[in-house]
Amino acid sequence: MDFSTINLPLHGGHAPPYLIRRMVKLSGSISKVIIEEYGQHEFLMRLADPLWFQAFGCVLGFDWHSSGVTTVVTGVLKESINENVHGISIAGGKGRKSTETKNEIPKLAEKHYNLSSTKIDELLYASKMTAKIDNAAIQDSYSLYHHAIFFDKNGNWTVVQQGMNPNTKMARRYHWTSDNLKSFVYEPHVGIIDDKKIPNTLNMTSIDSIENQKICVELAKSDINYLKSSVYKIKEITKNFQPRTNTLDSWIAEASVMDNTISDDNGYDLGDKKRKSRDYLNDGEHYEMPFKLDWNIFRKSYDIQPQNYEDLISIPGFGPASVRALSLIGEIIFGTKASWQDPVKFNFAHGGKDGVPYPIARKTYDKSISYLSSAIEGAEIQREERIDALKKLSEYSDRMFKPNRQ
Repeated sequence: MDFSTINLPLHGGHAPPYLIRRMVKLSGSISKVIIEEYGQHEFLMRLADPLWFQAFGCVLGFDWHSSGVTTVVTGVLKESINENVHGISIAGGKGRKSTETKNEIPKLAEKHYNLSSTKIDELLYASKMTAKIDNAAIQDSYSLYHHAIFFDKNGNWTVVQQGMNPNTKMARRYHWTSDNLKSFVYEPHVGIIDDKKIPNTLNMTSIDSIENQKICVELAKSDINYLKSSVYKIKEITKNFQPRTNTLDSWIAEASVMDNTISDDNGYDLGDKKRKSRDYLNDGEHYEMPFKLDWNIFRKSYDIQPQNYEDLISIPGFGPASVRALSLIGEIIFGTKASWQDPVKFNFAHGGKDGVPYPIARKTYDKSISYLSSAIEGAEIQREERIDALKKLSEYSDRMFKPNRQ
């Protein structure tokens, strides 16, 4: 699956009130045209398209590449979208508002669509799992601070959420949709926007992590004392190396000079696993066992006996440290390799027509621009506003793609 990328620097300050008022009016008008022409489901699909979402924010008048596009566009849509007119509801937002989805979803679903309890539970689960996956199953150094879910009368949904890297001051946006989603834990995203790949990213949603997922589930269902012995064994081995750290890099590097017949407490021959693991460092991967683990979570997982990885991830309190610990035990001790490749694959801002260093999603781009152009032309807005919106769309196109076009 293709992942679209755009540079999203964190910009300070707030959008001025006059711009917000304009954006609210324009977003409502454009959204109405799209929904009347193509329906609510298609509008949700457009929001799930990272490139379209970015272009939409530019048309509304926001900085073409700022991380603020996410929060501002979501905020103005929350003001402009009317269930009686558009047939779309929006729950969540930035900061504290992101945690209000569990209260907003039932309220909006019952008030406007009379959705069944089953549909409401599905929406609540989608909101919970999308946030859980991007915070725990994908460990890319970004922490979520914005989460919004858009849904219609049939329970179709799109999630747009954003995380921040405190060190680089950059943002990363994650797009999800219910359309054709087969699993929350196997290649689930429609797109992820960022300016570059992040080294040493543990991606448990990759198809390359499936076998590791299975081992994680088996470990979570096993006796907690076995888990403890596995974790302590790894830490005990690593602390004997120089420099003294709790990272598994040291253990793997030293494994090449150790006796390949060393066994663990259960008589399991670790030699072959060390020989396999020795080459992992060449891939730039970084193995680090969490310094602190909540063993009560593992007791809970043992009591629940999850049937698959999605069941495991959905356990309340099962967070990044738990995910990482099980993955590393599975990889180092049992040899089931997880993916350490950042799910971001393409970068439009730095792509070239020859596909170097990244290919350009030209068809997706052209379709998005055409889609927005027709919506602007049909919107109930002043001629000046229409011209201005089309001009901004053209400027967005030039800034992002002009260097790459023939």
